[in-house]
Amino acid sequence: MQSVKVGYSVLFTLISKHNYSSSGHFRALACSHGTISSACCAHPMSTTAQPVVIRIPRHMQEQVENVKQVRGKNKVNTIKAGKLLIKSKNPELNQSAGYTLGKFEQPHLSSKGWKHNKSFGDYFTVNNTQRTPPVVTEIQDEEGDKLKEKSKPITFHNLHLCPDLVEALGKDNITRPTTVQLQTIPKLLKGYNILCAAETGSGKTLSYLLPVIHKLQAEKAADSESIETTPRTRSVIIVPSRELADQVSAVARSLCGPFGLMVKTVGGGRGVGNIKLAFTKGPPDVLVATPGALVKALRRRYLDLRDLSFMVVDEADTMFDPSFSGMLESILAQTRVACDPSETQGPGSTRKAQLVVVGATFPGGVGEVLSQVTDLGSMVTIKSKNLHFLMPHVKQTFLKVRGADKLLELHMALKAAEQDKAGVLVFCNRASTVNWLGYSLEDMGLRHVRLQGEMPASLRAGIFHSFQKGQVDVLICTDIASRGLDTQRVCLVVNYDFPESHTDYIHRAGRVGRVGSMEDGEVLSFVTHPWDVELVQKIETAARRRTSLPGMESSIRKPEPKAAEEEEEEEEGLLY
Repeated sequence: MQSVKVGYSVLFTLISKHNYSSSGHFRALACSHGTISSACCAHPMSTTAQPVVIRIPRHMQEQVENVKQVRGKNKVNTIKAGKLLIKSKNPELNQSAGYTLGKFEQPHLSSKGWKHNKSFGDYFTVNNTQRTPPVVTEIQDEEGDKLKEKSKPITFHNLHLCPDLVEALGKDNITRPTTVQLQTIPKLLKGYNILCAAETGSGKTLSYLLPVIHKLQAEKAADSESIETTPRTRSVIIVPSRELADQVSAVARSLCGPFGLMVKTVGGGRGVGNIKLAFTKGPPDVLVATPGALVKALRRRYLDLRDLSFMVVDEADTMFDPSFSGMLESILAQTRVACDPSETQGPGSTRKAQLVVVGATFPGGVGEVLSQVTDLGSMVTIKSKNLHFLMPHVKQTFLKVRGADKLLELHMALKAAEQDKAGVLVFCNRASTVNWLGYSLEDMGLRHVRLQGEMPASLRAGIFHSFQKGQVDVLICTDIASRGLDTQRVCLVVNYDFPESHTDYIHRAGRVGRVGSMEDGEVLSFVTHPWDVELVQKIETAARRRTSLPGMESSIRKPEPKAAEEEEEEEEGLLY
């Protein structure tokens, strides 16, 4: 036993905590220890000059101490020696790169209270944990097994591409394939239909261009020996924007030069005359087109998709969006898509087209559209290991800021980047915001260019090219510049308006840290609205757990059989 001096309030608190509901029980317990006077027992509410002394059993004291320790238990320390994965304004919320959250452990988020007005000025950073984007370190044979000669350098020669094509790559200092290229190119050379899902900046464009050009030059040589051959457009690449069409065409021309293959581009907003001009010198071997322009060319019978050898759908998450899906569906319906690799062989009249679908994310309607033109079971799915993960080689900072303060924060970030003469992309959610922000930066004396979808085609032409060439360092744009465009010179991406979805965030952040970039780059995001905070919390949770972002599609979902749907409708009809 141990004597403890307590007041009456503490005395009755102990009674309630230890379930001594009967006052008689407590009197018996206390009086048995001889420490409470009879007056106290008879009149519990009376006051005395001296504090009452009671004795508490040792096991009760230990139980109370245990409860105190559990309630006041400190949070799990997520800081270890070494580099930080998450650096927060509040050091207690930092997380070490060497710490791994348990399966059922709830992460302590830096952005937890960001919906409150007092959180303005708070920030956290997801640090880069590696220096460069993932590259191929091992080579595989045709059976998919790793070769034993790991010491040999991995080059495009190992993929059995045409030597002239490999030489053309070497002129641009491209000698080693990325992971997605190593997986995709051999399958396309064998005639398979491909669904390629890989992170932004991983080299997806060359993944389909190289095998397409390799097979086109082989087909052209074989068709030249045949007497009954007519010129035809043999490959079509569909992209969502004119800027991306111009970029893909430029890469294709540099690779097609040694083989005499013709590359043409058709984009929307330039009139039918411009579309007709692309076919005046005969059908091109490679046609890069936006959906609207391609539909116009088909209506005027400038080309016939039944003679294609390749149909490529780039940036699939945008192309299968409701804004494009109707046009894309009509285009694919006019294409004879192969259901087996054997159908891609043989003479030109019987040869069918290989289908290549490329993207970083995929909407749910992909399966419904593709099932109408080919057997989904025949498509080979290639997924990147880091698909839908935050890029581990790019530093990403999230700043909670008032809307009125965003312009000042942007000005400070642009001034810092101006000293390094680095390329900067500033993303806005609306075309009107792009224009307003441009006028504001002009008043501040900051040189820039703007790019948004509501601009006339004549104004948009060449804007992104001038930014790529370094004629201007700051580009203010909407998400039109976030899909597929090569931005190797960009070192900073600023989300002036926080993106409206995880998909948009992945594409915007993918403008830095690309294969071939000189520096890793950085992403700065301004977080203002409560709905922005909800997305940020999901992104931070994925970063702390080292998992992919939630709700992202990376495969084709097969549509429900029509027979089953009809049976359900019949059953519902019987019920009513």
